[in-house]
Amino acid sequence: MRASRAPRGLYAITPASLSGDALFARVACALEGGLGALQYRDKSNDSARRLSEAAALARMCRAAGTLFIVNDDVELALAVDADGAHLGSGDGDLPAARARLGPKLLGASCYDSLALAGRAVAAGADYIAFGSVYASPTKPAAVRASLGLFAEARPLGVPMAAIGGITIDNAEQVIAAGAESVAVITDLFEAPDIAAQARRYGALFAAADHP
Repeated sequence: MRASRAPRGLYAITPASLSGDALFARVACALEGGLGALQYRDKSNDSARRLSEAAALARMCRAAGTLFIVNDDVELALAVDADGAHLGSGDGDLPAARARLGPKLLGASCYDSLALAGRAVAAGADYIAFGSVYASPTKPAAVRASLGLFAEARPLGVPMAAIGGITIDNAEQVIAAGAESVAVITDLFEAPDIAAQARRYGALFAAADHP
């Protein structure tokens, strides 16, 4: 059975610069402002810390009714009963991940490639992500994806996320291009008022739903 939900609205991704209580405090503010989903992204080799943080974030998201996704680690997602996992092109085999996750969500990064998106959907991805749609402070060397890709990928029939350089000032045009969610790191977690910034993103999606 495929998962029935996918990220919608603001899709927050945890910054590599935060851990422990500092991370939890900022995530709590973001959840207060309203998120469609939170993705835990930690590329370190500290497996004990990653398990502890992921478990804590999973509890926070569950209490808030927010989807919790783990980046790059299907087994960690299963260990903390996350809502799903998100994989990049080098993060593992999508069909194998689909089999391990069962009804949980599987997301796939497709960068600037419609062909890669088609293969991801065929392999069982519940949603796909394109980007970097703008220059990204997190990944300055990332390939750039045209906003036109969202219209081209619409026939694939799965929700689409946009990532890379998204701010409150350019998110409206990303949403208009067809993204069901916008993945944000810096413009959310470095905002002076994180909860208020999350609400601003939510308002953009509300306006798009009720023009």
